[in-house]
Amino acid sequence: MAETTSQPIASATQSKATAPEAAATAAAPEAGPSTTGQKEPVVVLVIGMAGSGKTTLMQRLNSYLHSKDQPPYILNLDPAVSHMPYSANIDIRDTVDYKEVMKQYNLGPNGGIMTALNLFTTKFDQVLGFVEKRAQSVDYVLVDTPGQIEIFTWSASGAIITDAIASSLPTVVAYIVDTPRTTSPATFMSNMLYACSILYKTRLPFILVFNKIDVEPHDFALEWMADFEKFQEALAERGRDENGENYMNSLMNSMSLVLEEFYNDIRAVGVSAMTGQGMKEFFAAVEEGRKEYEADYRPELERLKQEKDAKAEAAKQAHLERMMKDMGVDKAPKGNPFGPHPRNEREDRYMDDEGGDSEDERIDRQQEAEEEADDHPEVAPEDDDVMQYGGHDEGMGVWPRPQ
Repeated sequence: MAETTSQPIASATQSKATAPEAAATAAAPEAGPSTTGQKEPVVVLVIGMAGSGKTTLMQRLNSYLHSKDQPPYILNLDPAVSHMPYSANIDIRDTVDYKEVMKQYNLGPNGGIMTALNLFTTKFDQVLGFVEKRAQSVDYVLVDTPGQIEIFTWSASGAIITDAIASSLPTVVAYIVDTPRTTSPATFMSNMLYACSILYKTRLPFILVFNKIDVEPHDFALEWMADFEKFQEALAERGRDENGENYMNSLMNSMSLVLEEFYNDIRAVGVSAMTGQGMKEFFAAVEEGRKEYEADYRPELERLKQEKDAKAEAAKQAHLERMMKDMGVDKAPKGNPFGPHPRNEREDRYMDDEGGDSEDERIDRQQEAEEEADDHPEVAPEDDDVMQYGGHDEGMGVWPRPQ
């Protein structure tokens, strides 16, 4: 598994930078110390629908951090991407050949991506090892995920990767929304429901990122999130038709009320991957997510880990007790019941089979018997009837062959 150095790759989009990018040239917030007193980078999991501009935003984040002399550590988890406008430190494509997986396992595109991600997950402990080695020298770790969002958010491998990263380093989830495509109330509600499900699935600090604000400002989305009546008015403006929009309007009105609490607790920022607008606000939200992780999520993760370890120990003890019961022992002893034990702790060190003499007395009696046998040999073996050690028997004794 190769590890490369991340470098920004110039693209045509960089030449189109406008005034908003100049306004976002303030230094990105530095990574803060962890509760253990050591510096820890913050991990940003970039998740988004296909076509939301996720990969282009990754390039913009990489370029912005390089301009601030804070090069990020980048992981690419999308095995099907054909071109990336940035260079990743760890790339899943260097480990798993997506097209070869499709061919060998007779899979379609989505099945090939999921299988490639599953195979990569088996080596993810090595990936974490690389990341932890660089933890003291980087401030941000950016993770790009597959465009097929359900493959990462709902698969077992995606959950394993997310949990492994979140248990090691402060982690924030950035959900990318295609703003021009969200102007429709129905599409907006679908995105919000998906964002809510990801939030409760990952249980991590969450940032709602409205991308492409250079094409369509995200003010309408913030207004709909702040005031559900505005959202209802937007629904009413759509009118009614014979295809059942009455039913859809009623459903979305109800969902806007249900999601009101979700809107109140979520961080939402607008960015432009094309112009670089909103980068300062994005990293400010990331820093807030780090603080939330340290205050709320890390203690919860540690509590869950302790509960998991306690359950594993209880299951181990229960298995031992069942085994001892099958062996006819009433109660399983604590610790290792099978030894080895020091000689001084054995009961036969002090008592013989009849419960009489001590071992010292038995040793003395055995020595007396050996001395008496030497004084009165019954059989005198001939030279060819001895077993010699090392080519001679001097000082090592001789023994009669068994009859």
